[in-house]
Order: sequence, then structure tokens, then C-alpha cells
Amino acid sequence: MKADLKIGLELVNSSTFRKFSGARIGLVIHPASITSRFNHALDIFLKKRIFTVKTLFGPQHGLKGETQDNMIEWEGYRHTKTGLPVISLYGKTRKPNPQMLENIDVMVIDLQDIGTRYYTYIWTMALVMDACEALQKTVVILDRPNPLGGIKIEGPVLDPEFSSFVGMHPLPVRHGMTIGEIARYLRDVFYQDLHLEIVTMKGWSRDAWFDETYLPWVPPSPNMPALDTATVYPGMCLLEATNISEGRGTTRPFEIFGAPFIDPDVLIQRLSVFRLPGVSFRPHYFSPMFHKHAEQLCGGAQIHITDRSRYKPFKTAVAVLQSIYELYTDHFIWKKPPYEYEHTLLPIDILAGTDRLRTEIIDMVPLNVMESWWNTSLRQFDKNTRRKYLLY
Repeated sequence: MKADLKIGLELVNSSTFRKFSGARIGLVIHPASITSRFNHALDIFLKKRIFTVKTLFGPQHGLKGETQDNMIEWEGYRHTKTGLPVISLYGKTRKPNPQMLENIDVMVIDLQDIGTRYYTYIWTMALVMDACEALQKTVVILDRPNPLGGIKIEGPVLDPEFSSFVGMHPLPVRHGMTIGEIARYLRDVFYQDLHLEIVTMKGWSRDAWFDETYLPWVPPSPNMPALDTATVYPGMCLLEATNISEGRGTTRPFEIFGAPFIDPDVLIQRLSVFRLPGVSFRPHYFSPMFHKHAEQLCGGAQIHITDRSRYKPFKTAVAVLQSIYELYTDHFIWKKPPYEYEHTLLPIDILAGTDRLRTEIIDMVPLNVMESWWNTSLRQFDKNTRRKYLLY
């Protein structure tokens, strides 16, 4: 337990906020916007007399985390407790328009990210930054830990040709940055006229996983129930782009995967050839309650992480995809668009940030050969870009 850790939300009395005395505040928040004592950002800001909260904004899955599945839009409403307007940034628009910001001076963002490029909260942040830059509004980021730590990175760096709401700007899949560090990068490279303030954490170590902080885990989205889920997500989210269930509709989303046509024992035998570090696969049958193959018996596996320091979530998921593609070519399907507001590019390509991954899976390119090219891009991005924006 790191009792000396203080996240940005716990430092709202810092000089950053004193300078905004009298400001009209917009809050971009969700259920995980809490302190170590379970105090929510909305309650904290409403008690502060130096500024006035005018509008609440919610990302994908809603202000309350009420939209269960992915790609389900929600509409704004009046907040029952406060009467404040609640604006959806995952519905008719994902970017605040001028009317939404006309009575706001400062947009405060307190969102718990999970360390993966295609988790959309960082792109909601980016669109808020874009809108505020155009209207000369200030953005304040309350920084939070990256649950996977801030050292390891993995997977392809996004090719801008495959930009979408699951990856607007170049980042690796597992980016190893905090939301505040990503904001610094985005401002410096893409939103250079934006007035950005970051309330940095005190006492966070880059090597700390979320369970090594004192913070309670609150699901930042309905299918992110635990740190184990977040740990496998940088890879297993790729299955969203296929007809293979990624475990939505079960109690272990992203850790469980499969389809009605898969023989678990055959799949496990194929996966054993890869000798993947830090992970074991257990043959498993399941029937999702909703989403893909709802109420059908699926064969597949459960991922068991045996050594998270060695585990490579993206490489592991590519091995899963390649194995299923090889074993069940006649049944396997790459899903077609639309996906996350992209209507042209294939979902697998925008998730991977490139079409090279898909074509090399189809061509059965050896896994270590694939890993070598994305590691090359990782090293370049880390050296030339990422390191410049690290705060801790």
C-alpha cells in the first residue's frame, strides 16, 4: 500500500485551482472519478466555493457507467441530485460544440484510463482539448495512475491512415503513460494553442501496478470489472473485430474467449507451441448471456496470468487470433464496419492501427517476426516522442 500517493483529484486545493477563482467549471467524469476514500469528483467540486460547476459531461458508457455494452450511445439529461445539465460525449456528438461550452471557462477532466490506446476515454479527452483550443477555453487534467504501470509498452504504434475514435493519434497499443502525460503529448504536437494545466500526482511510481497503490478499483466501464481484465485488455480487445466472443456476457470479459465451433483442447494444444511468457490457457466452455453467441455453448479458453511482469498481452492475443484462424479458417470472420464510428476501414485494422497485422495473420507470418516490426516502431516512438512527456 502506498499511503503517500495522492492523485490529482485529491489536490484540488492546489495553486492550479486557486488561480481559477470565480471560474465556471465543466466536469468530464464517470463512476471511477473518486478518491481513495470513495469521494466522487462531483461532490468534491460542488463543495468548493471558489468556482461554480455549470455542466457535467460523460464519456462512453455514460456519466453513471450505465450503458453496458460497447458502441451504445446515450443521451444527455438533467442530473437528478443537482439539476445540472449532463451532456453525452458518446451520442449525437463526441466533441463538445460551442453551444455546450458557452457558459464554461474551464473544462476539468478526471477519467480513469486503463493504459490501452483503444480505450476511448483518452480520445474523449483529445476531442475536448480540440474544442477548447478553438474557443480559447482552459483544460485541466486531474492525473491518475496507469493501472498497468508506466514502464512497459507493447504493440504497433498507430499509423495515422488508420485514425479513428479508438486511436486518433500515434500511440502504441499499451502506451505506458498516464492520462496527464498523454495530454501533454497531444497539446504539444496537435493542440499547440490550448491552455492546458495538469494536476500531477504525488508519490506515484512508474513501476506500480494499480493494486500496489492504495486506490480502490472502481470499474471505469461495465466490462472492466477488475485489474486482471485491464491486464489482458491490450490484446484481447482485438477479438472485438472478429466473430470470436471476447467474453462479454460472462463474469470474466476479455479473460474468457471462444466460439461455438472451437474445440478447447485442440486450441490449447496449438497455443502451447508459441511458449508465451507469463500466461497459461485453461480449456473452457461458456454460454454468454448477451453479445456474440448469446446463450450458445462456446468452446475456448480462459487466460490465467502466471507472471504479469513477463506477460505480453498484445503478443498473446495475436497468437490466439493466428491459432483460431489457422484451425478454423472456414468459420473465422473479420467483422465489417461500422465500428466505433468508422464506416470504411475494417475494425481489426483500426484497433491494430495498421492493416499489416491482419494481412500477416492471414499469411501465417511467424509470431516473432511480427513482433519484431512492431517492436521497431515502439523503440522509435519511445525514444523520439514518449519520453519527452513523462511526468514521473
